[in-house]
Amino acid sequence: MAVVDDDAALRDSLAWLLDSVGLATRAFADGEAFLAAAPDAFDAVLLDVRMPGLSGLQVQQRMRERGDELPVIFMTGHGDVPMAVAALKAGAFDFIEKPFNHQQLIDTVQQALAEHQRQREARGRREALEARYAALRPKERQILVHVAEGMTSREIAGRLGISAKTVEIYRLRAMKALGANNLAELVRICVALGLVSPLPE
Repeated sequence: MAVVDDDAALRDSLAWLLDSVGLATRAFADGEAFLAAAPDAFDAVLLDVRMPGLSGLQVQQRMRERGDELPVIFMTGHGDVPMAVAALKAGAFDFIEKPFNHQQLIDTVQQALAEHQRQREARGRREALEARYAALRPKERQILVHVAEGMTSREIAGRLGISAKTVEIYRLRAMKALGANNLAELVRICVALGLVSPLPE
């Protein structure tokens, strides 16, 4: 967990608070120092909106430009609500106003960490699926897409100039490789991989 704020006393108190609930924390005095650190060392970042040098919004923008997908929780002063709204529109997880309610802060951080974990697991599942799909033979890929589009084995056979029996063999082999136990799962996988659109056009 990263804490980025130019107020040393606030940084220390936030680090102490988060450490007290078992969240290992590293504090940074400004956005530049945080951006220079390895971003994948953190699961979320508490980021002050107003800082000398790069503002919190600029730090968020830099993170997005380089593909960092950490959940960002902005810390805002009393008059910063329009900035906080801009941050949310740019993909921030949440914002909390100073002075903090400690329990609210901890709850927000834990929700952000849980969301990050969910996203990471979903990304891992998708990457594994993509790798399994990439390992299929070209004909198996073609057949999968046609099956997901709702074509019968006979129609696919006619389209590809092979027998319906061969289509079935390829389809079963491809389903096994992708871990699809039935047609519904196969269609869901094809939608997840972006091979077919979720709704008929």
